[in-house]
Amino acid sequence: MSTSGEPSQPHGLPQPNPYGQVPAPPQNPVPAQQNPYAQPHPVPGQPDPAAGQPTPSQPPMQPPSQPPVGNYGYPPVGMGAPGAPTGPAGAPGGNGSGSGRGASGWLWAIGGAVAASAIWGSLLFATGGFSSEPSPDLAGYAYTDDLCAATSMTPFENAHYKTKANTGSSSKDANPQHSGARQKSMDTMWCNVALEQENASSATYSSTWLYTSATLHRTADPAPEFADNYRAYEKQETSIGYKVESVPGIGDEAYLVTRNDLGSDSGSYVILGVRDGWMTFQSTWSSYASSSSSGKQPTSDEIATMLKSSATETLKRLQNAR
Repeated sequence: MSTSGEPSQPHGLPQPNPYGQVPAPPQNPVPAQQNPYAQPHPVPGQPDPAAGQPTPSQPPMQPPSQPPVGNYGYPPVGMGAPGAPTGPAGAPGGNGSGSGRGASGWLWAIGGAVAASAIWGSLLFATGGFSSEPSPDLAGYAYTDDLCAATSMTPFENAHYKTKANTGSSSKDANPQHSGARQKSMDTMWCNVALEQENASSATYSSTWLYTSATLHRTADPAPEFADNYRAYEKQETSIGYKVESVPGIGDEAYLVTRNDLGSDSGSYVILGVRDGWMTFQSTWSSYASSSSSGKQPTSDEIATMLKSSATETLKRLQNAR
C-alpha cells in the first residue's frame, strides 16, 4: 500500500494490446459487487489473505482517472468458481451485465462499429461518394469542332431551300459559320447557316437563317431548369406572344416554341429545344420575306416538321462523332 492512499502497481502500467488499441473505460467505473461464491484471487497491488497479508475492512478504491488493474485495463474475467450458482443480474458470473460479460460485450460492440464503418467506407469509395466531381450523363454524345458538318440539312433541301453563297472573301462573310469551345464545366458548339429559296428572284428581299447549338454539360445537370427555360416564353408580358408545346419522341424531353405575331406570308420564328441526359440541343428557324416576294413561305407547322427531322438525324451524328 502506497503512502498516498492509492494502490501500488508493481507491474507498471498495462501493456499495449497486441491486437489493436483498447478503448478507454467509462469515466466512473462501477465497482463489481462481491460474490459470496467466488474464490479469492490475488490481484497485484492488493493484500492476499492466503499469503497471510492483512486485509483492511474496506479495500481502497482506485481513483476514476486510472483504469482498473488486470487484463490491460479491464476487470478480471472468470471471477466465479466452476460450478458456482448463477448470481443475480449485474453480479459477476450472472446473466446480467457482469464484469466479464460486460467487457466482452463492449469489445464486440466496438468491433461491430469498426466493421460497419469499414463496409460503409468501401461502398462510398466504390460509388464515388468521396468524390466532389459529378458524373455527367452525356448519353453517348461527343464534342465536334464543326457542328455545321454534323447538322442535317436534308429536310430543308427537300423544302427547296439551299445554303446561300458566300458574299465576300473575308472569314466574317463565310457561310455557313461554325465555332466551339471545350471548357471544364461544359463543351459548346454552334452553327449558323444562311438559306435562300431555290429560284428566288434577286429583286425581292428575304432573309432565312438556321441556327443550331449543342452543349455538353459536365458539372451541372440541366434537367431541373430545362423545361422552365422554354415555358418562360409564354410568361412574357409583351406585345409578342409565343406558344410552347411539348414534343414527344426526341431525347428525354423536347419543346417547340412558335412566335404568334408572324404570319406565314411575312415569315416565321420557331425554336426546337431538346435535352438528352446532360446534353442540350437547340435549333432555331428565323425567316422574313417582303410583301413583294414571289416565293411561298413555309408555315410554322411545316417548319416544325423540318426542325424535328433535322434534329433527330443531327443528334444521331453527334452520338457517332467519337
